[in-house]
Amino acid sequence: MADSPRVLSVGQCGYDHGSISRALQQAFGVNVDGADTHAQALSTLKAEPGRYSLVLINRVGDRDGAPGLILVRTLKADPALAELPVMLVSNYADAQAEATTAGALPGFGKSDIGSPKFQEILQPILKPAGDTT
Repeated sequence: MADSPRVLSVGQCGYDHGSISRALQQAFGVNVDGADTHAQALSTLKAEPGRYSLVLINRVGDRDGAPGLILVRTLKADPALAELPVMLVSNYADAQAEATTAGALPGFGKSDIGSPKFQEILQPILKPAGDTT
């Protein structure tokens, strides 16, 4: 699936990364890469601009405890990356509100993974495999 959209998932634990990856693959036919830290994500995004259709950022990084909102702000402040769609992964409405204020698209929580809400939120960015509209 070389032509499939790619998603970069940042700061998820292994279990959540697997859940998100499976749900995105099943619903939209996309490939998901992981980045453990903000620094790794930035390095990946700058090395291959245009490779990713979406960046999903955990509210709090699993490996380093870094607040996801910092990466949202960093990406939106970088002229080379500012247009890249970004979503926060969080069940907390206040965290989602802060992220959208910082420039992220409305995201989803881990409890939404695989649900109709999950698909509805991601549909405008990641069309299902075979959808040519």
